[in-house]
Amino acid sequence: MSKLYLFFSTFFLSFNFYCQQQINKTLFFDGQNRSYIIYIPASYDGNTDYPLLFSFHGGGGTASSFIFTNDMRSLADTAAFIAVYPQAAVDPTDGSNSWLHKAPTTHNDVNFIEAIIDTLRNQYSIDNDRVYACGYSEGGIFSYELGCRLNNRIAAFSSVSGSMLVDAFRVSYYNLGNCSPVHPTAILLIPGTLDSSPHSTYTGFQPYYMSVSEITNYWTNYNNTDLNPIVTQLTNSNAADGSTVEKRVWENGDNCVAVQELKVINGGHDWPGVSGNMDINASEEIWKFVSQYDINGLINCGNTAISERNKPECELFPNPSSKIIKLKNIHENNMNYAIYNSLGKLIINGTLNSPNYNIDISKLESQIYILKIGEFSYKIIKE
Repeated sequence: MSKLYLFFSTFFLSFNFYCQQQINKTLFFDGQNRSYIIYIPASYDGNTDYPLLFSFHGGGGTASSFIFTNDMRSLADTAAFIAVYPQAAVDPTDGSNSWLHKAPTTHNDVNFIEAIIDTLRNQYSIDNDRVYACGYSEGGIFSYELGCRLNNRIAAFSSVSGSMLVDAFRVSYYNLGNCSPVHPTAILLIPGTLDSSPHSTYTGFQPYYMSVSEITNYWTNYNNTDLNPIVTQLTNSNAADGSTVEKRVWENGDNCVAVQELKVINGGHDWPGVSGNMDINASEEIWKFVSQYDINGLINCGNTAISERNKPECELFPNPSSKIIKLKNIHENNMNYAIYNSLGKLIINGTLNSPNYNIDISKLESQIYILKIGEFSYKIIKE
């Protein structure tokens, strides 16, 4: 009976291995047992490479609490990625959980994150070209550090209510060296104009932390984007929060990357969608932005057909478009089509009942969508 029980128990655990969704893990690194949480979506079966999205809590925080603030789990389920929540080590100078320990120190959590990436590569099917980072407050500062110092592994990143260290301060205090990215890197920052924390004020805190304009100048210059941003006022859907959001996008960078700022006017030291501004959901905005990119830049930069097969199912134009996508030379009648947003959510579906067909996208938000027709997929850009 015990052998039979052991057999069925082993079989059950093996069969349900990928159904286990949230896992607490430890990694012995730099003489310490370090911890992190991963969330594996139910769709993961080990046959497809999944992107990684790292989320970094603020100074003094914990991974186990931050997962409820920046809750990427439902997005991971729909958009098919693995969410990772590392835990910062205790800074011996003040006892706080911190990504950037106070001087003098040799602590370097950039190497810890790289060790997690390598560990997960050995345990799961990971898309090495699509590793992303985001963080809040000090975790946002640390995301900049990864964009600077682990740039060969990070495809794109985002910072919420967290600034970027001035290079002179990085060198003199943390002994980190200058920021040194190695590839065009898309970045999304979500700052509040009334943020009063010294390390995340909108106007900066010299000579330690950059202002928002200095950050965007740095990354737009590095990425060789357009000099002037496209500015859009987002809908003030929640007037009670006392703030609004202005979207600023510097486009046409090398390898089609962009720099984007979601400027929360009258916003504080918050995570929009959870605290402070409620016009946007920071978690959704982050995935919607970073998921467009891999380590080489915008995915399929300059190419709207993303099917691996040589012969397209049809022609589509204009693309980008603000109103109508026209499909021409559809090879089969009554084929089903579906349009998904960057979060993997179905937005529009229907049947192509003629060789030439128009799809109205005028009511969609301006972003990149995926049009699926049978076995073929196309990237649609809504202006």
